[in-house]
Amino acid sequence: MTSRRLAALGISLLAVLALSACAGTPEGGTTSATSGASSAAPTPVMTLAPFPMGPATSTTPLPSNLPQGCRDILTASVLQELDGVPLNAEGMGGGIRSDSTRVCVWGEPGAVGTRLVTLIGYAPDQPARDALYALGNDGYTCYEPHGGIRCEKTWQSATLPVQEGRTLFYRDGVIVDTQYSNLAPAGYTDAIIDALWPPAGSVPRTPAPTPSPSATR
Repeated sequence: MTSRRLAALGISLLAVLALSACAGTPEGGTTSATSGASSAAPTPVMTLAPFPMGPATSTTPLPSNLPQGCRDILTASVLQELDGVPLNAEGMGGGIRSDSTRVCVWGEPGAVGTRLVTLIGYAPDQPARDALYALGNDGYTCYEPHGGIRCEKTWQSATLPVQEGRTLFYRDGVIVDTQYSNLAPAGYTDAIIDALWPPAGSVPRTPAPTPSPSATR
């Protein structure tokens, strides 16, 4: 997806984007009006479906440079598809939550119908598995690649002429939860999986990881 397509969509700021039930806004996700334009509308933050985040027993430390390094966990081919799409623009909700969850937001402020949000954080094992099982009963396709559990589903937006979706991957107490609208680069989740759990013999793409306060070892 390129910036040319974002511009072609021309989706109004007044359009409502609702992927599922509201799970709250990432820290720093509130937005203010554009400086010098008191009547400007704030940038809408994407409503996210919930997932049980929290302390987890895990041997997987999160990359030390997230969320600033959201590009580092992706491959060159994925980044090419995201060329021209702003990352963690002000007021879009990117950052670090109080539970240490890292939030990467790809999207043009104002283009509320074209957005991709990835949450990477710790999730306690049984609640996480229960949540994934519930998604399987809700029409998600779930399977077990790369030593973890992956669930995914796409659907047509109820309010906009675009496709929405969600892909989750859970392994070793870590959840990668991506929710998107009209922006789904091929290989996106696979790239993140390989960055967090590098295949044997590969060179890690991210800086040396450090344990998160939310992980219990």
